[in-house]
Amino acid sequence: MPIDPPPSFRRAPQPTGVAQTTSAPATSRLNKRMAELGLCSRREADEWIAKGWVKVNGQAAVMGKQVLPNDRIEVDPQANRHQATQVTVLLHKPMGFVSGQAEDGHTPAVSLIQANNRWAQDHARFFFHHSQLRGLAPAGRLDIDSTGLLVLTQDGRVARQLIGEDGATEKEYLVRVSYAGGTVTTQVQQVFPAEQLQRLRHGLSLDGQPLKPAQVSWENPEQLRFVLTEGKKRQIRRMCEQVGLLVVGLKRVRIGQVMLGNLPAGQWRYLAPHEKF
Repeated sequence: MPIDPPPSFRRAPQPTGVAQTTSAPATSRLNKRMAELGLCSRREADEWIAKGWVKVNGQAAVMGKQVLPNDRIEVDPQANRHQATQVTVLLHKPMGFVSGQAEDGHTPAVSLIQANNRWAQDHARFFFHHSQLRGLAPAGRLDIDSTGLLVLTQDGRVARQLIGEDGATEKEYLVRVSYAGGTVTTQVQQVFPAEQLQRLRHGLSLDGQPLKPAQVSWENPEQLRFVLTEGKKRQIRRMCEQVGLLVVGLKRVRIGQVMLGNLPAGQWRYLAPHEKF
């Protein structure tokens, strides 16, 4: 008779609908498996394993352990409490700030996450504390000369959703453009060929790899709306270059279901508990 896990641990969900095969099932590292199950990020998994918060088939896990798909993974509630203290913030990044580490004398966007820059209309029931800056990292990039919504998080689950290999979260941008080497700056829509607009939607490649289909439409005669599900470096600018457009302004206004809204440039707010990407 199987023995239920002690109440001090919660059991990870088991996969369903797994086809039966005659070959031996493949193993994977425990931290990778925990990330696949949506329990945490790989880095968090390593931290939890080191603290003794993870059991596999009732036994305390060790770093680097290999597991089978049907192995029972249990996580101590202390890990849940630790996860609950992690914050995700939404920043309206201004121009001149880099998304990640400081480079070439430019200031990283995380430097704006200070109490005096919190949006006055942020009604999330969180109090700012400098411990929230520990491990706070951007979940995706936004170029130094671009503005708009930038997500910074301590939560590995959020990071994996937004920038993981299998992530497909939509990101929406408003892009002001000129045409013909910058000589056409007004009524661009009238002179830009329809077939080139179709290429922006599907048919371009970057770095030798075809791009995923994108939603691209005219917002007004000088501005395009892009919706992407991938985020290659300077992707929109490089896409536009391939069809003769020059980007003169780029602003990210949405990530998944979360909108930039009225958040002022240079200010930030917490992701509210009810908000989901």
